[in-house]
Formats: sequence, C-alpha cells, structure tokens
Amino acid sequence: MTTLPPLLDQCGRPVRDLRISITDRCNFRCVYCMPKTVFGRDYPFLPRAELLSFEEIARIARLFAARGVQKLRLTGGEPLLRHGVENLIAQLAGIPDLEVTLTTNGSLLEKKAAALAAAGLQRVTVSLDALDDAIFKRMNDADYPVAKVLAGIEAAAAAGMVPVKVNCVVKRGVNENQILPLARHFRNSGHILRYIEYMDVGSSNGWKLDEVVPSAEVLRVIGDEFPLEPIDANYPGEVAQRWRYKDGAGEIGVISSVTRAFCDSCTRIRLSTEGKLYTCLFASEGHDLREMLRGGAEDAALEDAITRIWQARSDRYSQLRMAATPNLKKIEMSYIGG
Repeated sequence: MTTLPPLLDQCGRPVRDLRISITDRCNFRCVYCMPKTVFGRDYPFLPRAELLSFEEIARIARLFAARGVQKLRLTGGEPLLRHGVENLIAQLAGIPDLEVTLTTNGSLLEKKAAALAAAGLQRVTVSLDALDDAIFKRMNDADYPVAKVLAGIEAAAAAGMVPVKVNCVVKRGVNENQILPLARHFRNSGHILRYIEYMDVGSSNGWKLDEVVPSAEVLRVIGDEFPLEPIDANYPGEVAQRWRYKDGAGEIGVISSVTRAFCDSCTRIRLSTEGKLYTCLFASEGHDLREMLRGGAEDAALEDAITRIWQARSDRYSQLRMAATPNLKKIEMSYIGG
C-alpha cells in the first residue's frame, strides 16, 4: 500500500487518530452519555443492516492509514456488544503501522480480554466513574457493580494489554468525592487513571457548566495527599495532560476539554456507527461514507472524499464554547464514540 502525503486541515492539523463507533447499543445508561430519561431501556437502536460491516470498516481504516492515521480506537455504544468484534480486530491488526485500541465500559472485558488480545488488540481503555458501588450504579444507571469492572481491568492486564487506561468522568454533585478513592486504588497498580471534565457532548445529557469539576481542582485534591509533578506528553496532540506521583507510584492524566481546550492540536476524526464521518466530537453534521461504500465507489473516490473533508476542517468547538452552545444540536456520543 502506497503511503500518501499527510493531510492537513485549515488550521494545519494533521489527521493522526481515527475513532470508529461500531455499535450504538450499550448495556449502561450513563448519565453523561446515554441517559435513561432520553434513551430508555428499550430505545430503538439502528437495525443491523444500517451498521457498517467489518469489511467496510477495515476498508476505510486502510485508506486512513495511507493518509497518516497511526492510531485507531474502536468505540460505541459499548463495542464489546458487537458480535464477532474479535474478527474485526484481527482485520484491523493486519494493517501496517496502525495501533489498534478499544474503549469499553468493562462489563464484558473479563470474559473477552484474552480473545481480544489474541486477535491483535494492543491497548484498552476502561470507563470507571467511582469505586463506591452506590455512586457507580447511580452513574451507569444499570445496577452494574464496580467489582466486575475491576475484574475486567485485571483480565486485560493479564492478557498483556498494559498499561490499562482507566477513565473517570467527574460530575459535580455526583462523584467528585471519588477522586481520591480512585487515586488511592490505582497508585502502584501500573494502570493509568485519567480524570475527564464533564463535557457537553450530544444534546441529551442536560449539561451545565456548573456541573463541571475543573481539572485544576482534581489535581489540587490529589496533590494535597499525594504530591504530583507534570511530565511531557507521549506524542504531539495527546489530549491528556500527564502528571506523576513524586514518590514514583505511577501517573495520572487529566483531560480538560472545557477549561483548557486542546483544539489547536486535535488530530482526531470519527466514523459513526452508520458510516458518517465527523471532524469534531461536537459536530452536528457528518459526511456519508456508507452511501459511497455501498454505491460501488472505488478507493480513489473514497480517498478523494476523505481528503476534501479533512482539508476543509476548521472545527474549534471547545475554544469557541459560549453560553449558547449547550442548546446546539450535536451528534450523540453513542453514535460517534468518545
């Protein structure tokens, strides 16, 4: 496969990261993503025929790899609910110079970790918003226990997918009292705990600015008990700011998309469950690649579409966020991934 020159958008940002939502279904109803008050328990999700096939996903991934994408992340919904996901991972793992990763709520990870690793999955990120069962169940709204998620994390580590990244979305009035318990638990574990500011993704989570716990507050809470020091990013465009414990007990990260926007270095593009390409997590409109795929488009035509979409990109939502933005219609996270 011939590698083409890297793509640059209107702000000079290259495309480096492709996130693919492989299902809109989820067995959780997290309050910040798929709240039960909007989606219900029996929400009518997309018919299977409307989802991209594994072969269609792999085809798009190969085209992006040729244009400079180095990391691919499978998301959802909950990606481990997609039947045969191991087969998709095996196809993607065969693409040269492409790191294949996955984000999960951890509910099926203990059972699937070994097979995922054997298929070629290199890393996994697990969502865990609390250690306290009552608070965690309040956040996932599915009566799912913390112990099962922790078992999934350890199964992933045992399968060789280390370090496991553990993401906690912090929402004021709900789980900010879990900041320290989580830090205490994952110190010296070899895993990397990351705290994410509650974001206004989609139009269903009722986001309010006063429910955001700023990353600076998170660092202050942890640092008062366990002194921290900043460390350099692993690569250009990394969204998490990295900090390590001064006593050598590991590192944490903070993702500050509300209080410290990182739009200037954003290299991500997202493919939704039904095959639309989105150039921003907060976008309202996508570009339909599924129609092209199923209409018989040659690779050259798909490459041209991808090129035009990225080169026209000028998104800077988080930098431009204002009082009116929560009311804007945006694609739901369950279709676009995190």
